[in-house]
Amino acid sequence: MDALLALAADPAVWIALVSLIAMEVVLGIDNLIFISIITNKLPAHQQARARRIGIGLALIMRLALLGTVALIVRATAPVFEVFGHAFSWRDLILIAGGLFLVWKATKEIHHNVDPPQEGDMFAGQGASLTFGSAIVQILLLDLVFSVDSIITAVGMTPHVPIMVIAVLVAVTVMLLAANPLAEFIKRNPTVVMLALAFLMMIGMTLIAEGMGAHVPKGYIYAAMAFSVIVEGLNMLSRRARERKAQPLS
Repeated sequence: MDALLALAADPAVWIALVSLIAMEVVLGIDNLIFISIITNKLPAHQQARARRIGIGLALIMRLALLGTVALIVRATAPVFEVFGHAFSWRDLILIAGGLFLVWKATKEIHHNVDPPQEGDMFAGQGASLTFGSAIVQILLLDLVFSVDSIITAVGMTPHVPIMVIAVLVAVTVMLLAANPLAEFIKRNPTVVMLALAFLMMIGMTLIAEGMGAHVPKGYIYAAMAFSVIVEGLNMLSRRARERKAQPLS
């Protein structure tokens, strides 16, 4: 208790907490975009349940990894070298996760550009994905994002209680935003393509970081924010044209 009170009295701890919460929320949104796209392909009555399970698994993984912080830190130690470049378990996880994201985003972009005859695979009807398959895919990406999230947390603060609070806040935000984000993506088909492009970019970033290249996160999120602003302007423009096209009563 005394240790917690000492932490609460330290202004630097509060700065670290706010910074870490912001970073964890951003990483959580990346995770949530993938969950939303996957679950929107399930039958309507299964979508909300799958999103809750996916976010619950993300929370469990992050808290479990926090309980093994020492192992997570050691996961950055080199395990082998290829052509003079050392790879750690973290690198291998990031590369595998990045490849999966690129493959999945490419596949979904292909289906979105050239949809199958039975209907729109992003709608609840005619869903081509089983509940179990969706959960497995979400589980794999939860693992990748959780490892990245906890290593980021370890790099920002040595205090485990601060990490736990930041993770809980980020997952709460994910839980609150899950259904609205999924419904928004479902209602706006062009946003689906934008979200898939984000997943492609995130996947390439994970691969680059796993290969040892440092990619400043600020550039990535600035590009995403700019794309969102442009898409928002396009949506406003489309709605304005639709209102003008409506006959006057």
